[in-house]
Amino acid sequence: MAKKDYYDILGVKRDTSEREIRQAYRKLARKHHPDVNPNDQSAEAKFKEINEAYEVLSDKEKRAKYDRYGDKWQYADQFEQAGRQEAPFRGASRGGGATGFRFEEGDLGSLFEELFKGSRAQGFTRRPRSQRGQDIEHPVVVTLEEAYHGTMRLLNLEVSEPCSSCGGTGLIQNVPCSVCRGSGVTKRLKRLEVKIPAGVRDGSRVRIAGKGGQGYGGAASGDLYLVVSVKPHARFKRSGDDLSVDVDVPLTVAVLGGEVQVPSPKGKLALKITPETQNGRIFRLTGQGMPHLGKSGRGDLLAKVNVVLPTRLSEREKELFRQLSEAG
Repeated sequence: MAKKDYYDILGVKRDTSEREIRQAYRKLARKHHPDVNPNDQSAEAKFKEINEAYEVLSDKEKRAKYDRYGDKWQYADQFEQAGRQEAPFRGASRGGGATGFRFEEGDLGSLFEELFKGSRAQGFTRRPRSQRGQDIEHPVVVTLEEAYHGTMRLLNLEVSEPCSSCGGTGLIQNVPCSVCRGSGVTKRLKRLEVKIPAGVRDGSRVRIAGKGGQGYGGAASGDLYLVVSVKPHARFKRSGDDLSVDVDVPLTVAVLGGEVQVPSPKGKLALKITPETQNGRIFRLTGQGMPHLGKSGRGDLLAKVNVVLPTRLSEREKELFRQLSEAG
């Protein structure tokens, strides 16, 4: 049976903090997200593996079991409640360290045989615990225009829920459930349409209440958190909720004044250029920037003047510039 090292998958050490685990997950999830790697099956498989590792290491209880039992962490409750956890293992740490137990090949079959033989003799029955469902983080990539207007996404989420065959106990008549293999948990693919509100930034966490992992023993479901990445834009630069953009202004308009068109995420806007406007001057269009997330109002749009010099001048036009130069 192939063993997975969740710490190695996320590229972190065993004593890494929850915050560092979350940061590592977000970085890897963005890199291998299917939206960023369309039609790349290896990236999709890596993305699922990253999510699986994060699901365990982001949960304190699951992480503690994983640190102790390694890739057999899902059987921790059976080991502990039967009181036989040490016998089948090799190299167990008795000092309370984080090295945990290690299985040798072939141990798993004999383990369950001995473990649940004793449980049947004692009439052991496990009852489901009441526990709130796990919160889930899922990366979402959006364009600047989608962040400006808000958008929808259809997600395919792999969520954990109590095994319906054993009621989340992991046992059927005191033997391991064949469906969940004694873990009490099964996974299923969940399709969910979610709304991404206008104004999200790179790194925003959008909470979708009650759409995370299903609760145990009648407890409430966890929440889904969308971790947003906003793609860089070719024209607009964002600072907070303000946007900046370069605007080409003909020399004659810069000198004499006039009107130019300024691009914005919602379309072109008219901007009045005052006479003798210098190259690089910034005009502030109040309230034409990004929406404030969860609030009314918007940031500003900063239009930077880029004076465009005329080219392919006729002899008459060149003469006029000579006269202007001599007059100055």
